[in-house]
Amino acid sequence: MMSRTGRELPVRASVVIIGGGAMGVSAAYHLARAGVTDVVLLERDALGEGSTCRAAGGVRAQFSDEVNISLGHRSLGVFERFGTIFDQEIDLHQVGYLFLLDTPESVAAFEANVALQNSLGVSTRMITPAEARALSPSISTEGLLAAAFSPRDGHCSPESVVLGLATAARRHGARLVTGCEVTGIETVDGTVVAVTTEGGRIETDTVVCVAGAWSRRVAAFAGVDLPVTPVRRQVLITEPVPAIDPATPFTIDFSTSYYFHREGEGLLLGMSDPDEVPGFQLGRSDAWLPRLGEALARRTPGFADIGIASGWAGLYEMTPDHNALIGEAPGVSRFLYATGFSGHGFLMSPAVGEVVRDLYLGRTPEVDVSGLDAARFDGHEVRPEIAIV
Repeated sequence: MMSRTGRELPVRASVVIIGGGAMGVSAAYHLARAGVTDVVLLERDALGEGSTCRAAGGVRAQFSDEVNISLGHRSLGVFERFGTIFDQEIDLHQVGYLFLLDTPESVAAFEANVALQNSLGVSTRMITPAEARALSPSISTEGLLAAAFSPRDGHCSPESVVLGLATAARRHGARLVTGCEVTGIETVDGTVVAVTTEGGRIETDTVVCVAGAWSRRVAAFAGVDLPVTPVRRQVLITEPVPAIDPATPFTIDFSTSYYFHREGEGLLLGMSDPDEVPGFQLGRSDAWLPRLGEALARRTPGFADIGIASGWAGLYEMTPDHNALIGEAPGVSRFLYATGFSGHGFLMSPAVGEVVRDLYLGRTPEVDVSGLDAARFDGHEVRPEIAIV
């Protein structure tokens, strides 16, 4: 049995991980490092080829829910030590995250967020519009009421994170197979028994679904419903902008979701599009550009004449409440999942890999993720995460 890339598939594995983005390689690393033998990761394309390497690269702990704050905070600690732990540099720039707020409602919400974050050890603070402009001089403070800033946040290279985790996973004995699409999951009496692929069949009693925007399709193979909807997000890279200070924070205009940060000699720009139709569109579109242009001209008028050098599109894996799905399917024994991060999966991947390891081994995770079980949508009240872009 062979993958498209010529890698031989094993006949059996103790656990099969489906998805080779940051979440998948993190889970593979933590499982293998914990002594789990015969860990096999399957990725349809190249590692990180899905959503991970199309991400804006932000890393932060500024969220409105305790579990998201904890997962982001714990992951930040790993990113800070990544070079030492994995012998891989990730171009980490801890320039901070700056949320710009222009309504009384958003100010009140972020004041509550900051209080919660501070109680969990995150050094976020509310600041004035003038202080915000001192940090991010390109912004206009017109209409701003306040801002929230966390100096420890920042951005790094998703590709380098995937490479470091993948190399470490292989070093500990995990087998990472690329160019191998999963075509089915076999169950008998509610128990996983095998994964079928275009290259052959692998017997296993455990599957970990970390397939991002494609997770609903993968879970359906096992008769599991994961409410994950793919939504396109687009990013632009500008031509060189030498006047932008490299210390400029990752800046987000909260009401419009327009954001930017320094990327090489230019800027990375992005913004959500409320008119985007859910689906697996990966091509670039110009339909969102007028709205981006309006937000850019209002909040950073000095950027209006900067040329665009390149860009790309990727997929957010959205859930109804913008919170992740992490747990084990109740009707299918040993079908584990970690998906639906709604745009913040990459930044949480180090901590979530630990959680997946603990769920597999029957340990209590360091971060209580019980509230992220997919069963929360079965008639229960949910609390949406508001700090997403």
